[in-house]
Amino acid sequence: MKGRLCIVAVLVALAGCAAQGPVPVAELLPPVQVFAAGSLREALTAIAAEFESRTGQRLALTFGASGLLRERIEKGEGAQVYASADTYHPQRLAALGGWQPPQVFTRNRLCALTGERLNVAPQGLLATMLRPEVRLGTSTPNVDPAGDYAWALFYKAEAVQAGAFAALDAKALKLTGGVDSPKPPPGRGTYAWVMDQGLADVFLTYCTNAVLAQQEVPRLQIVQIPPELQVGAAYGLTVRDDAPAAARQFAQYLLSPDAQAVFQRFGFAKP
Repeated sequence: MKGRLCIVAVLVALAGCAAQGPVPVAELLPPVQVFAAGSLREALTAIAAEFESRTGQRLALTFGASGLLRERIEKGEGAQVYASADTYHPQRLAALGGWQPPQVFTRNRLCALTGERLNVAPQGLLATMLRPEVRLGTSTPNVDPAGDYAWALFYKAEAVQAGAFAALDAKALKLTGGVDSPKPPPGRGTYAWVMDQGLADVFLTYCTNAVLAQQEVPRLQIVQIPPELQVGAAYGLTVRDDAPAAARQFAQYLLSPDAQAVFQRFGFAKP
């Protein structure tokens, strides 16, 4: 009796679906799992929405520090597309096997965020960061590429002023990107919140992040990094070898003129 009831229930459900019309094939397929650097959140969310609208293929976006995401993938999480804020982490996945050789899909660069009590010109930025009383904030190197780029800037500073690397390396506060980094409350941007809380006087981050932080907290100032200290950020993209065709399609879409226009609208540069 129970078996007959189950069969009847299934037939009723199927009849209801038929009455509503055929379900699009894309809705029957699982979403493509995309792991992406946190600095891509706004741009990639907009690009993903447009891709879904055009293709009907759903995407599941997971954002975080690139190194931490790579560690999660290595531990078995099912990412199918991985968009990192550098090329090292996707290259490491490819070297381990199971992932395609990465390609650069967009670029960024570093800027400095400062509070209102500091009035800093680009050429005075290094001297300001070296002042003992100025708290210098960075992301966490090795797990967050923004931190690695900050340390690359420190090495460049050594060529400008002897002893600068040791001083900056010793004083830098690793405030974001790490497992134990302080987390902003819901609805707050990480870098705007860090500066708003007074955790740093100067914070080195991507220029795209700096613009978003200033939009949230207008009293923050954005200081351009002088050419002798500037560090470029190349973002690398890779796809799992056994990922479905939709994953490869989305990766290719990120290189399309339409997607690149969105990246540029958010302050990223051409690959």
